[in-house]
Amino acid sequence: MKVYNLGGKGTLLDQFISEIRDHQIQQDRLRFRTNLARVGEVMAYEISKTLPFIDEDITTPLGIATVPTLKEQPVIATVLRAGLPFHQGFLNYYDHCESAFIAGYRKYAKSGDFEIKIDYISAPPLDKKILIINDPMLASGGSIELAFKGLLDYGTPKHVHIAAVIASKDGLDYIERVLPESIITVWVGAIDDELTVKSYIVPGLGDAGDLAFGRKTDI
Repeated sequence: MKVYNLGGKGTLLDQFISEIRDHQIQQDRLRFRTNLARVGEVMAYEISKTLPFIDEDITTPLGIATVPTLKEQPVIATVLRAGLPFHQGFLNYYDHCESAFIAGYRKYAKSGDFEIKIDYISAPPLDKKILIINDPMLASGGSIELAFKGLLDYGTPKHVHIAAVIASKDGLDYIERVLPESIITVWVGAIDDELTVKSYIVPGLGDAGDLAFGRKTDI
């Protein structure tokens, strides 16, 4: 499994992630969502460097230009609800892609322990497609594992890119163990060392879904 850490190189991506993490800037939901989309755009561009292109003759007002163009569009999948702004960044760059959506949540027991549940998936046919699964936080890796396995009901992709704004080392180690590493590439904006007993990344950024859309009520 290849892991590309795009952060820490002194680029605009680092600026976007610094604002995403900043607890004061986070109070502006629009800015938070915009920065998630910007990170999605950066990752969409970086991932495009690995995709197949073909040369195409383009007719201009003055002649013919031969230009590399995407041979095929990927399918972009996101984990609801936190992934929606991040997902939009990918859609901004892959104009004609199809999308898939996965609804996952933490089901808590009275003890405080939880398990991750997937209760809804909507996806186009995925057989022999290039699939990009995006989720802002790759914490324990459990939601990515379940999303990947659930999407296999729609076909077997030829390659899967997993994109996260922030990942934990434990989460990366976990998905390397449980997913078929030969077809997996992971793209992250930062890797944090610590994962709490409740599977929150430290320093992380907090709850991306709440910060993007408002605090939810657990019932």
